[in-house]
Amino acid sequence: MIRSIILGTLLILLTACTSLILFPSYQIVEKAIKIQVEQTQKDLQSKLDLDFQKFDIQKVFITQKEPVTFGKLPTYHIQGTYQLDVKLPDQKLTQPEKQFDIYLQIQQEGKSWRLLVPETQNNQDNTPIWHSYLVL
Repeated sequence: MIRSIILGTLLILLTACTSLILFPSYQIVEKAIKIQVEQTQKDLQSKLDLDFQKFDIQKVFITQKEPVTFGKLPTYHIQGTYQLDVKLPDQKLTQPEKQFDIYLQIQQEGKSWRLLVPETQNNQDNTPIWHSYLVL
């Protein structure tokens, strides 16, 4: 009886510690989404001559998380939805339930996360080049 209680407690602690350490928090996911939106926003500003004042990311909802490995470091492929609020000079736009699809990689020291963004090359095998952005 005591042995099964101790075993159960150790199993719960091991599972809890593993998931807390390795999976990025909602704050990290939100910051990664902001980085992606900023990149898109810069492209739109230059192409359409728009003046974005500010944007907010809200209501982040993770629908899928899949562990993968890039460069021998733990990485998560995370998908879900969020609400985007964009402030333009004369109005505010709200886009509910926008889709996101990101890759977050924890660094070797375990203190910071990086957003990995694939960019497909114009070569025969369409091998992606991965760009990395510091999230936290």
